[in-house]
This record gives sequence, C-alpha cells and structure tokens, in this order.
Amino acid sequence: MITIKQVSSPKELKAFVKFPFELYKDSSQWVPPIIKQELETFNKKKNPIFNDAEATFFLAYKNNNIVGRVAAIINWLEVKNQNQRKMRFGWFDVIDDIEVTKALLEKVHEIGKANNLEYVEGPVGFSNLDKVGVMTEGYEHMGNMITWYNYPYYVDHFKELGYKDEKLYSESRFPFSNVKIEQFHKAQELIKRRYELKALGFTKTEEVMPYVDKMFDLFNKSYASLSSFVAITDIQKEYFKKKFISFVNPEYIKFVVDKNDELVAFAIVMPSFAKALQKTKGKLFPFGFTHILHAKKHSKEVVFYLIGIQPEYQNKGVTAVIFNEYYKVFTEKGIENCIRTPELEDNLAIHQIWKHFNPEVFKRRKTVRKPIE
Repeated sequence: MITIKQVSSPKELKAFVKFPFELYKDSSQWVPPIIKQELETFNKKKNPIFNDAEATFFLAYKNNNIVGRVAAIINWLEVKNQNQRKMRFGWFDVIDDIEVTKALLEKVHEIGKANNLEYVEGPVGFSNLDKVGVMTEGYEHMGNMITWYNYPYYVDHFKELGYKDEKLYSESRFPFSNVKIEQFHKAQELIKRRYELKALGFTKTEEVMPYVDKMFDLFNKSYASLSSFVAITDIQKEYFKKKFISFVNPEYIKFVVDKNDELVAFAIVMPSFAKALQKTKGKLFPFGFTHILHAKKHSKEVVFYLIGIQPEYQNKGVTAVIFNEYYKVFTEKGIENCIRTPELEDNLAIHQIWKHFNPEVFKRRKTVRKPIE
C-alpha cells in the first residue's frame, strides 16, 4: 500500500532532501546537491521566492520506506502577472513504480484544482534559475550541480500517465580546442570601437558585487521574450548574490559596458563541481569544502551558466568581446572542456552564439504537461 504524506516537520524535510541519496546510491552519474543548501532553498524564512510563491512537499511511503518525493509549487507572479494558470512540480524522484508516481502527481493536481489552475507542468523549480526538466537522453553522462539527473523510467511513467511534451531542452559540449581565437579576435576589436564598448574583468568577488543588480536587471530584460520566463524580483537578487556568486571564480564573470558604464552584456561561467560534489556526499563538513575549493581552482572543465545581452545589442557581435575575454582566461587555466546548461531547443538566438565551436548535443531533457480536470 502506498501512503502519501505532506512534509510537516524539519525532520521530514531533511528526509525529503536525502531521499535521492538512497535512490541513486548505485549511480555513478548522479551528482548530489549540498544538503544544507537544499534545506535553505526550501526554508520559507530564508528564500525570498516564498514572498511570491508557495510550495507543498510530499513524500511517498511503501512498507514504511520512502519511495518517492515531489514539490508542488505555485509561482504567483507567473499566475497573476502573466496569466499563466500553471501548477508546477519539481524535486521529483521516485522508484520504478508507476503507482507511486501517479499518487504523488495526484497531490499536485489536487492543489492546482483547489487554486483554480488549468494545467500542471514539470519538473521545474520556482524560477528560471532553478533546475529544469526530466532527462530523456544522455543517461550515461555525469550530471552537474545545475541540472537534475533521473533514471530512464521517469519518462515512461509520465507518458503512461498521459503527460505531453511541453518544452524541449538540449545540453551541449565542446572541447576548448574547438575555439579558434582568429574567429573572433579581430571582430571584437572592431565591435568595441564601433559601439564604444569595453570589457570588464575581475580578480576578486567584491569587485563584481556593484554590478550584480544591473546584471540581474539585464537577465530579466534579455530573457523576457521566452515563454517560460518569470522575472527575478529585487529581494531575490540579494538571495541569488549570496547563493551563486560565491561559487564562481571572479575571473569567470565577464561584463561588457558602454561609454557610460552601462551594462551591455554579461556572462557567468562556473567550474565543473560534479566530481567534487560526488566526493562531498552532500556535506560541506568536515572535508567537503576542501573538494569544492579544489574544483573551484583546478577544474579543467567549465559550465557556461548564464549569458545575457541587451536586446538592442543582440546580433551585433558583442559575444565576440565576451569570448575573447574567456579565451585568455581559459588558456591560462588550461581548460579542456566547455559545457552548456539546458537551453530551449527553440531558442535559436542562443544556439547561433555557439555554432562556430561545433558543439555536440550530449543530453536532452523536457518538461511535461497535463490539464487539471
């Protein structure tokens, strides 16, 4: 018999966070989150997303053992401001038992129906800076800290329960040796002169901070046209500053500004923490920090996390300025591989940016959707 229980105590929330550690204990591809960070993400007093969103967490039990979990999420900014009457679900993990999947998702639908929402979509997080999608290809490849990993049967469960494909994403990679400086070095000099632009580089995190609010403003502006986008609020900016910026080498943050020091473009690249996170087993103490810091300094693999360009500067070659800056840093640090985070397959503009580097799509994922009846 399957029992679904709403999480109602810190102990149960910790069990919610730790369930995937048991589910994927035999997987060499799964990358664990940091338990403390996950708990803070779900802490309504610490995560400002809860000013505009709500979440209910459920655990599935069978024979007194946890066999599944799901977070049922409503982002009220999305519902009220964009009239997207969407019920979200995320942090979905389950054993290979479709009855468990069905029971968990029924709880999501119940909440959606009680709030007069029209459809369910997932797996998604609270916002565009959270993880997204169920993997459909590339199970043999290691995950990373900004994507969810899952077993192939997840896709079968959704299909059998009548969920349809909603958004399709691809993840690609290319060896740094594919990047030829002659492709963009002369162009970036010309573009800087033509538009009176300059590139900003950093060596200390505190040097970055004065620009971070402007960066999130530009992020909101440059991604606004995407169907899945929900803007980041001012209070969330402060939260994400603390959550993300400390994980990034300051040398891996690049800004392009105009003659008035206004932000025209930005890019954030992260060292790959995948292997380090596997070693930490979800804990920073006593030795987890050591693995994280080592990866931050010495990882030969990088993940292109975010890139944003002012709409009026798009298609004007500004990315050449950014790539020129990264070329110098990556050459100095001996970077070998570059990975891109999930990108919407219909976001043609972003795919155009990378075409010269001959990227290889090595993973695919999607969100699924079903009407609330």
